Amino acid sequence: MGWHVYLALWCGVFAALALVGYGLSLAGVTRAQRTVRVLGRVERVREPRHGSSQKDGIAVVVSFRDPATGEEFTVTNDGDRGDKVTKAWTGREIGILYPRGRPHAFRFTDDLSAGRHGLGRPNCAVLLVYVGLVTGAAIEWGWPWALIGAGVPWSVLGVIYVPENARQMSRRIATLSAVAPVPGKVVAVLKDVSTDADGDTFTSHTPVVAFTTHEGTAVLAYCDSGLADPVHSHGRDLTIHYAPDDPTTFSPDLADEHRSRRFDIVAGVVAVLLGWRRSSWGRSCSRSDARRSPSCPRTPPELSAIGNGRIP
Repeated sequence: MGWHVYLALWCGVFAALALVGYGLSLAGVTRAQRTVRVLGRVERVREPRHGSSQKDGIAVVVSFRDPATGEEFTVTNDGDRGDKVTKAWTGREIGILYPRGRPHAFRFTDDLSAGRHGLGRPNCAVLLVYVGLVTGAAIEWGWPWALIGAGVPWSVLGVIYVPENARQMSRRIATLSAVAPVPGKVVAVLKDVSTDADGDTFTSHTPVVAFTTHEGTAVLAYCDSGLADPVHSHGRDLTIHYAPDDPTTFSPDLADEHRSRRFDIVAGVVAVLLGWRRSSWGRSCSRSDARRSPSCPRTPPELSAIGNGRIP
């Protein structure tokens, strides 16, 4: 069979899977749509032990009510229970997911609305169809079409992402500056040691901070950024800026927030320029004779072999 047949099979199979997925979503029968989504309430919070692992999250006791039966359940986040709880206080609302009729199979989630339509797999199938089409175009008309296929969507996504991310960062900084900061303290530094396939050992340290809002809410939270020398930060006094409506948004260093915003903007602009450059280079090379243009290398021999029907 020639490569056209393989390409047609690839695109056909994944296109069919995408159509089935979208059809199930429209019918409201995907697994995600059949999942019960409720809000639970944190009843108790236990402070992590200094030097322990961060993998299990902050230990909490949560209560929630099954809307189908009205029965109330009180559970903990021991073991593998979905998203890790990294910010907690008594009275905080937290998302709970579980299969219909099986509340004991619950999982915690940071975002109740995420994935509620079950479109993750069909969207992935569409992406694989697109990859197949771009690959086919590169084999049929020359490798510069791979640059065009990759560069154009990269640039479009970048143009959408960069200004929106800048607006979100500006809103975050404005929210953190809306009220006077409060004192906080690093109550623990969690430590995890991992080993990769080559036998190299890596150690990560996660500070846990405690602070009390102006409204009297006692918050415990992992602090992944904004702290200098986190390894030796245990017991350090901090100044915490937080969002008055949502203490999960906080920072021990507003200057670090401004630096992060500038870095994100620069990195996003560079990514957009790279995508635009890649697509424009691909277009110029696709119009030129690669044998005469030194700036456009020849088609790789692997693609040439496939295009001639000789699959290596």
